[in-house]
Amino acid sequence: MIHEFSITDLGVIKEARLPLGPGLTAVTGETGAGKTMVVTALGLLLGQRADSTRVRQGASSTWVEGRFSLEKSAAVAERARELGAALDDHELVLSREVHSEGRSRALVGGRSAPVSALTELASDLVVVHGQSDQVRLKSETAQREALDRFAGAPLQVELGAFRSAFERLKTVQETRDTLHDQTEARSREATDLRAAVEDIEAVSPLAGEDVTLSETISRLTNSEELRQAALMASQALSADDSGYDTKDALSLVDQALKSWERVVGFDPGAEALRSALADASYQLSEASLGMSSYLSSLEGEGEMSLEHSHERLAAITALTRRYGPTLEDVISLCEGSSARLLELDTDTERLDTLDAELIHARDEAWEAASLVSSRRESAATTLAEAVTKELAALAMPNASLHVTVTREETLSAHGANQVSLLLAAHPGAEPLPLGKGASGGELSRVMLALEVVIAATDPVPTFVFDEVDAGVGGASALEIGRRLDALAQTSQVIVVTHLAQVAAFANNHLHVVKDTDGQVTTSSVTRLQGEERVRELARMLGGMEDSHSALTHAKELLEQTHSVSRR
Repeated sequence: MIHEFSITDLGVIKEARLPLGPGLTAVTGETGAGKTMVVTALGLLLGQRADSTRVRQGASSTWVEGRFSLEKSAAVAERARELGAALDDHELVLSREVHSEGRSRALVGGRSAPVSALTELASDLVVVHGQSDQVRLKSETAQREALDRFAGAPLQVELGAFRSAFERLKTVQETRDTLHDQTEARSREATDLRAAVEDIEAVSPLAGEDVTLSETISRLTNSEELRQAALMASQALSADDSGYDTKDALSLVDQALKSWERVVGFDPGAEALRSALADASYQLSEASLGMSSYLSSLEGEGEMSLEHSHERLAAITALTRRYGPTLEDVISLCEGSSARLLELDTDTERLDTLDAELIHARDEAWEAASLVSSRRESAATTLAEAVTKELAALAMPNASLHVTVTREETLSAHGANQVSLLLAAHPGAEPLPLGKGASGGELSRVMLALEVVIAATDPVPTFVFDEVDAGVGGASALEIGRRLDALAQTSQVIVVTHLAQVAAFANNHLHVVKDTDGQVTTSSVTRLQGEERVRELARMLGGMEDSHSALTHAKELLEQTHSVSRR
């Protein structure tokens, strides 16, 4: 339920606060006063598309704000909390700002939120019916939704089961179709992968082998320079095997060590120098042995080793160019090929499995759709009878509503049905689609009758009707008022009306007043009570609010509606 909402700088309305509350609220006013702006403001609050041209002339933005009770809307309250909204004693404040340059922002419980969040929350809080909604009632979608709402929770359970089965069917179908469409490509992939594995296994590269080979080729290419340098270094370190009387580094250090060892006992502080000479002798000895070993290794490598290294590096380079970009990628491709080839080689088996799954999923979906169809067919009969009864009470005693449910041969997200609402103007007349067999006034009454009937099984906290009484008058208007009053027993109802017969049933009467100074038109909203309300009803009845007869008629109308009101 909407406790109240406020409007700032929307159309002709500069600033207005609308106290609503439970029951039936009527919004009245002269043509052009801005009654429709009230519905427009509600639409903005409920996430409808913003029109910057609605911003009041001279203002930078439009602001609307509403305070909603969520005592009976636990799901909405939970979703609002997920959006970060703050709730005050089960009350939620929704706000919307539309700038003149087109920008729009929404607030949910004081927290910024996408405008789509307003639409999401509003779908469970408010149902708006305007002239455009009468046109929408002609669509198959709206007619199916009306029947499904009437069918209530049992149908929703069956629809939920169907949608799960339908989604499963779509998933299996898409997987199967994708695999089938890609069979040729996957076959080529398998052939290419086998060829790659054969190429790689023929070379059998090792991790890091490309780096090792590059180093080996560099060493072999410069082996003579390395040998000469190693020989000279070896002789300089130790010339024992050179055949020359040369003072090598090792001999000189050993000579110095022996000389120092003879005198080191004379001075305790000389031990450190002795130790340093011993370390130097040891290191030179190790270096000499290493150099000799390095020379031996060079002697064992030749032209054949160099040629082999070049050939192997070329083969590995070719692999990296084809399957790389790195040798690690090449090795990884080869190592992971078995699992991928197994997957590709089992396509036929997978297709057979998916074909079986598809048959099973299709059977389950059709079985679930059949249950939905049966539920809709049963509900259609009851709905038609109930709405026809309501139409009789709405001054259409000879009219009857027919609800047909056709079983189709294809599945959709909503089942396998086409739902049609048909109106027969009088007994024996051929039922015609609402778009062909109903006037604007009749559509208004059919829409109201539907909501009154549906509210018994699928109550909505708030209904908003924008001139639902268009095209009717007299006794029909009174009956519309009675039906709105009946609907207000279980839901909050807000109706924008130009008929006194409807407004008289309201327990809350809001009046939109237009004022102009010749340049700027401004509208405001006031709550009418007592004599003020009588004068407004008199104006709506005859246009003469000060006429004694009009005032008398208005009072009589109030007395009449109050006597028949079910509140």
